Amino acid sequence: MRFNLERDALAEAVAWVARSLPSRPVLPILSGLLLEADADGLTLSCFDYEVSARIRVDAEVADPGTVLVPGRLLAEITRSLPSASVEFGHGTDDVTLTCGPASFTLVTLPVRDYPRLPELPRLAGLVDGGVLAAAIGQVVPAASRDDTLPVITGVNVEIDGDVIKLVATDRYRLAVRELGWNPAQPGSRGTLLVPAKTLADAARMMTPGVPVRVMMGGEQGSAWSADGAPGAASPGATSTDPNSLRAADAMIGFESAGRRLTTRLIAGEYIKYMSRFPEDFGSRGDMPAIPLAEAVKRVALVAERGSSVRLSFGHGKVTIEAGTEGQARARETVPADFSGNETAIAFSPHYLMDGLGAALTAATGAAGDKPAKDSPAKDSPAKDSQGTDPPPDEARICLQFTSPTKPALITGSARPGDKSAPDYRYLVVPLRALTG
Repeated sequence: MRFNLERDALAEAVAWVARSLPSRPVLPILSGLLLEADADGLTLSCFDYEVSARIRVDAEVADPGTVLVPGRLLAEITRSLPSASVEFGHGTDDVTLTCGPASFTLVTLPVRDYPRLPELPRLAGLVDGGVLAAAIGQVVPAASRDDTLPVITGVNVEIDGDVIKLVATDRYRLAVRELGWNPAQPGSRGTLLVPAKTLADAARMMTPGVPVRVMMGGEQGSAWSADGAPGAASPGATSTDPNSLRAADAMIGFESAGRRLTTRLIAGEYIKYMSRFPEDFGSRGDMPAIPLAEAVKRVALVAERGSSVRLSFGHGKVTIEAGTEGQARARETVPADFSGNETAIAFSPHYLMDGLGAALTAATGAAGDKPAKDSPAKDSPAKDSQGTDPPPDEARICLQFTSPTKPALITGSARPGDKSAPDYRYLVVPLRALTG
């Protein structure tokens, strides 16, 4: 095997695939990264029986072939190479990588022992890459990192016709995001529990304006159906009526712009999260989104670990305060419209900033949150009377709460007085309840 390509293209491709390599492979062979060169270019891939990643890049191939090399070592090497063309040459038991004055020789791993990568199941639908990536970024931070509770380390993906709902929680906060998509089969319904880390890695391959193919079903091409055929849903995927989608062996895949990522789903039933949302709140504060987010970020600089950022509402303003005993204190005010009897509440700085950042993204349509062609209009911010997007400085954050010890709700809107239902909701436990 012999081929060459530019250093930047190679380093980016290797880095993206290497993110899916297992940190503690159950078999040494699974630490490898597979390179396949043919007349159409170079394909890089990895697979650990749970997650697979594959990317195709252009390369000048002089001699086609396949080789398996230590993945993380290759990532370290390609990241440090000088800016020049990279040439690969494959010997009997090793591969040589040359870039300008730098040269490396890597011992190869046995390709015959490497597992066959899973094929993508059937197409379930299309969604704009910017819209889906923004939605993933809004909910993934709320997913738990406690591996002793696998169910809440995932993002619950609920499909109901042309709407997808993403849900994540770590028991102290709950993030919910709705977005539109174009299902391959109208009326499809189903629920899947996707590992949050893998979903975050998938978001890295998505680009605004470029459609993402979402695939659901089993490894060998079996797919979800809407024919009402008998059979039970797989662990990690549930069906809700006779016309709902059903997974054969619990798998989801994403494909866009030459990149492909697949993962097995998490087995188990997700929490009944809708009951966590109170029917009503006693207090409500409405504030300009950007000034509030910036003020909280500044004030949080002096909040020591385990301390809070406190919000106190007064006449026409909210005061944000934090401090470290004996070291520093910070205080800033932001305009606010407020109603209610309870006027103060405190949060973990990290949890509060996560929620405000995601609500700000929802309110301003940031991170490419625009609908793809033929996508439902609900994915773009509300238009003004001239049919244009409202300026970001009109975006608002709404904070609703009942007491300093009960969960509070954070949402965003595109402009003052916007009464439309929010696409993003963030329910967070105040710090007093969290530590008490």
